[in-house]
Amino acid sequence: MRLTSPRIAPLADQDLNADQADILAPMSATGRVLNIFRTLVNAPKAAKGFLAWGNYVLSRRNDLPARDREIVILRIGYLCKSGYEWTQHVAIGKRDGLTDDDIARIKIGADASAWSASDKALLQAADELHKDQFITTPTWNALKAHFTDKQCMDVVFTAGQYTQVCMILNSFGVQLDEGQVLDPDLQGF
Repeated sequence: MRLTSPRIAPLADQDLNADQADILAPMSATGRVLNIFRTLVNAPKAAKGFLAWGNYVLSRRNDLPARDREIVILRIGYLCKSGYEWTQHVAIGKRDGLTDDDIARIKIGADASAWSASDKALLQAADELHKDQFITTPTWNALKAHFTDKQCMDVVFTAGQYTQVCMILNSFGVQLDEGQVLDPDLQGF
């Protein structure tokens, strides 16, 4: 975690105005509202736009298989040193088929052993997008060997969305939700 306390405080239910409560109502109805969303509703109009795009990236409208999407998200989260993002998406990634070994190797990247060719391409694309905001032709060709044009677009959309998420989490100081434990490799950032 980059910060040990929030710069923008997450809002408690009793502190929400009507617009903020409306934005969080669907989440409240299904269970606990995460700190990221309680923080974002400090800017309700931005939160609405953010949620619309984020819902695309995490939905079935994103043509990447869920496991592949989570590889991209986790690699971006790790590269951005976003403890909150990493913590949330490790659990999601496991639900979507990633193993503990996969998650450990995501930290290493495409050079880790035992990746399939398609997984390596996803990791390399995430690394290039993070470093240079561009996927090189060799990496694009590696992606195209396994993914459709739309899926390749969704790699970029996913990496871009989660780079923004990491910037928000890191800069606003969003803290882990209750019961979560920070990965030791992301302590002190």
